[in-house]
Amino acid sequence: MAMQDRAIRTRRKILEAAAAVFGERGYQAATIADILSTAGVTKGALYFHFASKEQLAQGVLRAQEGQDPVPTRTCKAQELVDMVMVYVHRLQTDSMVRAGVWLALNQQAADLDRSGPFLTWSETLTEMLEAAREQGELLPHVKPAETARVIVGAFAGVQAMSQTLSDYADLGERIAELLRHILPNVVISSVLASVTLDGDRGTKVSAEIAAEADGQHLETVGG
Repeated sequence: MAMQDRAIRTRRKILEAAAAVFGERGYQAATIADILSTAGVTKGALYFHFASKEQLAQGVLRAQEGQDPVPTRTCKAQELVDMVMVYVHRLQTDSMVRAGVWLALNQQAADLDRSGPFLTWSETLTEMLEAAREQGELLPHVKPAETARVIVGAFAGVQAMSQTLSDYADLGERIAELLRHILPNVVISSVLASVTLDGDRGTKVSAEIAAEADGQHLETVGG
């Protein structure tokens, strides 16, 4: 177990170094030597986890996907909002997630497959919208996959604007504004009236997730 924990820490250290180097020099100009120097690990340790610079970049991109599930809600529209707003919180608090977003939007990394995060989020939101439709929460014209793509694309633009203008300080409110514009065209009004769309929703739900995880840990230790 100790060896496994050490390997996990080393992998994270390498990914953090790769994220920092990609952010400073750009994906194309970054080298394995740069990443080794920043991480302070041996070449063998790096290649044990990642066979190439491209694999390192994909690891940074996938950091966006490591989100704990939000609590299940009776209202699936609220659950969708919570998913989006928890991601907002992660962007504000997790440097690896920010690095993954930057890399995904980096037009200079043309030879890197950056489609993963966009496709994953589109699929995840499509599934949630389909669940909402099954519960009768959506307007009749809504096509879940189409709406999911619109939300993902709009989120990408709004977060880029927030990063430029406030270094994500206002991201919660900006994304809440986005959802307040989109959801009335997606969710029936009687359902939408019960949905919480506060700018700090992500922080509150993240605290709920953490408290639930702590409770499960205590049960495991006590059991």
